[in-house]
Amino acid sequence: MFKRVLIANRGEIAVRIIRACRELGVETVITHSEADRESLPVRLADRAVCIGGPAPRDSYLGIPNIITAALINECDAIHPGIAFHAENSVFAETVEQTGLAFIGPPSDVIEQMGDKARARQIMNKAGVPVVPGTKGVIEPGADVTKVARAFGYPLMIKAAAGGGGKGIRVVHNDDELMRSVDMSRAEAQAAFGVPDVYVEKLVVEPRHIEVQILGDKHGNVTHLWERDCSVQTTGHQKLLEEGPAAGLNENVRRMICEAAVKAARAVGYVSAGTVEFLVDKDDSFYFMEMNTRLQVEHPVTELITGVDLVKQQLMVAAGERMPWRNVRPQAPNGHAIECRVDARNPDNQFAPSPGLITEWIMPGGPGVRVDTHCYAGYTVPTYYDPLLAKVLVHGASREEAIRRAERAMAETFVGGIRTTVDFHTRILKNAFFRRGEVTTSFIRKHMQV
Repeated sequence: MFKRVLIANRGEIAVRIIRACRELGVETVITHSEADRESLPVRLADRAVCIGGPAPRDSYLGIPNIITAALINECDAIHPGIAFHAENSVFAETVEQTGLAFIGPPSDVIEQMGDKARARQIMNKAGVPVVPGTKGVIEPGADVTKVARAFGYPLMIKAAAGGGGKGIRVVHNDDELMRSVDMSRAEAQAAFGVPDVYVEKLVVEPRHIEVQILGDKHGNVTHLWERDCSVQTTGHQKLLEEGPAAGLNENVRRMICEAAVKAARAVGYVSAGTVEFLVDKDDSFYFMEMNTRLQVEHPVTELITGVDLVKQQLMVAAGERMPWRNVRPQAPNGHAIECRVDARNPDNQFAPSPGLITEWIMPGGPGVRVDTHCYAGYTVPTYYDPLLAKVLVHGASREEAIRRAERAMAETFVGGIRTTVDFHTRILKNAFFRRGEVTTSFIRKHMQV
């Protein structure tokens, strides 16, 4: 096992990694920006290194400063966390070439899966179902109307290097097509530095189901069941996740989990990752993308399996062979729900709401877990993702989990800024949600925003 790990991230995920390292007897070094000097990860880590100004480009995105901090502090490995460099193949390769261990998949796997169009080709070859669409990216000047007529409307234009809902456009007719392609290209260039886009047939009102995978350096790969991430804003930002997926046909559950393992094996996957699928009203499922990192909602899987995914990441990166037969339970244990408490204003299209937190009371009691980096007196910066906390509950059944989540939201108080707490209460009380009738259009159709 490693002696000292550098954490190249911030917020609640940095706290999560620090806790896992401490339980394994591993020292931690946290890199931070000037805006995060008073953050909880800085207080909890064994060492802290300021690597630049508040803006991510001046700190968290600066590869040389991160590598230098790791070397000066004699670290053995770097954990990228969730955002920033977590899916940056150049960063992973730089870490590898420096002689440090990258706590995540190999850089070539990140590169392959980071190109969504290429990932589709790989999955198609491996026999994993993919949404009908173009074989590769759309070349500049290409007549996209031919593609549209081949697949039929509605279509979805997606950024090849995309993520987080950026670069996505839904098109319903020829008049919208070329304009939308140009807009997606521009947004993709601005967000990812790559203008490439491709076209898929739009799966109408699907469920967003993702499967947790885990692989080691000895060729062992397993799945840890699925999560339903269908409750999203109109901007494709996830709000509430649960596992296992409510009402999913057991045969479909088995096939989708097996497909995820097949996808992982196709690229030689190592570490924790997620294979995301769209499931239509007929229970047909299609590969959407592979996230080559830990997901925000990974604690849902931890609660229904008892597996500490961050510890698994650390042990796998250290070269340990995992006793897979003892890792994955035969079936999910109970039901878990995660409510993302964001500094967002649901009454203003979920616009960020940074500022000083004047009151901070988190829930507790049986079956409740809170992952957070916030406290009363903490100022939420304007520069980063507005996630404040993940409030998770676990129950013997989905019904118990929903009731427990309602209690948890009623016990949560955040003063000074707008948050999504009350909106989660509305979701949990919604009749469609309680019946498990959720698709990616749930908020648009069943919630007044």
